[in-house]
Amino acid sequence: MMKLYIVPTPVGNLDDMTFRAISVLKEVDFILAEDTRTSSVLLKHFDIHTRMLAHHKYNEHQSVGSVIEMLKGGQTGAVISDAGTPGLSDPGFLIVRECVRNGIDVECLPGATAAIPALVNSGLPMDRFCFEGFLPQKKGRQTRLTQLATESRTMVFYESPYRVLKTLQQFAEVFGPEREGSVSREISKVHNETVHGTLAELVDHFTTTPPKGEFVIVIKGVES
Repeated sequence: MMKLYIVPTPVGNLDDMTFRAISVLKEVDFILAEDTRTSSVLLKHFDIHTRMLAHHKYNEHQSVGSVIEMLKGGQTGAVISDAGTPGLSDPGFLIVRECVRNGIDVECLPGATAAIPALVNSGLPMDRFCFEGFLPQKKGRQTRLTQLATESRTMVFYESPYRVLKTLQQFAEVFGPEREGSVSREISKVHNETVHGTLAELVDHFTTTPPKGEFVIVIKGVES
């Protein structure tokens, strides 16, 4: 059976792993892992002994061909990232696209992702939203921010702790200091918290409280 499973893994608490995800990872012939060292801890915890292969942004263009051939040969595989759902700001899109092109069945299991809990925690409108992931670090960053200044939907961004304050400052400059937002960190982990406020208030908070952990920033869209 030619099939590739996209399997979400916990973004924090290991108890967020679903029973089905564990079952699939035990039954497939191989697992494509973003970082085999990180994933080995997860697999060991759930007593999963399936063969792992490295599949990350630095080698996916080279390895995708051999993976497709394994699937065409009748094997089943799974893709996991270090945390969350593969393909969302993580490796996964390329292999899924090639499977679709080659008539190989792809099934994404529902499961953990940091974006949705942060969006719900924000208290901002959820009926329509857009996921922006990581903004360009340099080239195209200002252009993208300018484009988003008129976005009416709630916006969801991922950011590293090293750039959170700078990003919030840029948001305040482009979107206006009174625009509402929230910043969630360490989703599903021990130190999980969400800070709400205007962009000016969020800048003040993270100026006095150094950012630590993994962050999701949610910004209210412009009111029409």
